[in-house]
Amino acid sequence: MPRKKGGLPYEVHPTPAKGKDGKNIVYVKPARGLKLDMRAVDEFCSRGGYGMREGELSRAFSVFMSAASELMSMGYRIDTTIGSFAPKLALKREITDADEVKNSDVMLDGVEYKSGKKWNKSIGKWLDSGFRKVETPNVQEIIADKEHLEKALAECLKRGYTTVRSFAYHAKLSHYSARKQLNAWTKGENPKLLKSRMAQQDIYTEI
Repeated sequence: MPRKKGGLPYEVHPTPAKGKDGKNIVYVKPARGLKLDMRAVDEFCSRGGYGMREGELSRAFSVFMSAASELMSMGYRIDTTIGSFAPKLALKREITDADEVKNSDVMLDGVEYKSGKKWNKSIGKWLDSGFRKVETPNVQEIIADKEHLEKALAECLKRGYTTVRSFAYHAKLSHYSARKQLNAWTKGENPKLLKSRMAQQDIYTEI
């Protein structure tokens, strides 16, 4: 697998907020469509001069995932060279009195990850080529392509629900546009989705 050249590719997207000139303030994010699975990363490490045998990285990650999961289930935060990992919790229902919270009301809401300084520094040392602006997807064309949006939503709902981040990734939309589309599906006489709040994010489920 050849090493990437020409800088880290990024896209530019508008936000709802207005700048001093009255126009939408923009933000940047890594270009979408660039994705590798564990097998590809394993192959990259075994053939890219990292001194690892094929399959070794995958096995190491598998062991770490099992061990870290067991430790996090005991309440530990795991600090590593790539950052820290900790269980993220949420309540299954809205409760206003702390004394009313029971064990059965608590649920696992994923794993909280916070990158470490060494990890950030390690990534930064490879950015000698800087950054490279790529063409941003035409949001209006994507929104107009109903078949594309339906397929993206169906892919997200395979796990029973979707979030703004997940739909934005599969539909190739900004978070702002993805949220706007998901909210549109929750309205009207025959809404497609039901919106609810879980922890710090909105959850969309099929009606």
